[in-house]
Amino acid sequence: MGQPDKPGRGRGGRAGEARRAPHQLPSGRHGLLPSFVAANQRERILSAVAQAAAELGYAEMSVEAITARAGVSRRTFYEHFKNKEDAFLATYDALLHQLVTHTQRAYLKETTVMKRLRAGIGAYLQFLANEPEFARTCIVEVLAVGPRALARRNQAMQLFTEIIEDNIRELIPDFPRAAITAETIVGGIHEVVFNRILANRTDELPGLADDLLTTILMLDRDAYLPQTTPDPPRHPAVAATPGGHRQTKRASGSGSGQPPSGLKDTDPLEDPRVDGQD
Repeated sequence: MGQPDKPGRGRGGRAGEARRAPHQLPSGRHGLLPSFVAANQRERILSAVAQAAAELGYAEMSVEAITARAGVSRRTFYEHFKNKEDAFLATYDALLHQLVTHTQRAYLKETTVMKRLRAGIGAYLQFLANEPEFARTCIVEVLAVGPRALARRNQAMQLFTEIIEDNIRELIPDFPRAAITAETIVGGIHEVVFNRILANRTDELPGLADDLLTTILMLDRDAYLPQTTPDPPRHPAVAATPGGHRQTKRASGSGSGQPPSGLKDTDPLEDPRVDGQD
């Protein structure tokens, strides 16, 4: 989608004639196919929605703000969309398609996990940095639209989560919690991106690629593989001394031979670490 120019007044043309931007079609009879005209109008409206949402916020964005930026009439707008939410959803779908296509193209060029992840994350961040209006519309303003927009946003998050999960399973085939770990990683990356866009620091995003990649590579294989349960001590009152030798402590915990307060003689002293609990 190209960025629409704001309509203005021509100089040297007929009185009251609007100056048309290069992407706008000539008025009157022009011999263009109706399908071409409709596609051009729709594209201009989608670009105008992205621009208006980023500049004004979705709540303040009006149909008039969209039509002014697109250079179309209200009638033309309503020939394509029912309302501003309908137009926003179509814009979001178009922007997301561009973002995913750009990211996947870079990701699929590589053959190893490390290179794929670095290329995919880098392409994702660079796209958002290159298109700050698109970034604010897709990442920030989508949250203000309503349930239908949130459903689309969640589907996009799930797509990226599945990609990360696949790579975790390739890195650590026996990893027992790949799905929830991938969801956590994607959610964390999204939060980092969201905060930079909200603070108008979108230009910083490409420089975060290696740091965000590190959050994936910090996974400890040994910490998550199945562990054998240690043998319980021979007696619950047996403990290891600092030197590694074992000795039997008095069950009373004192030299008086009396049980400590609150315990009966028949109450065993349970070691919370028994059965592998720490």
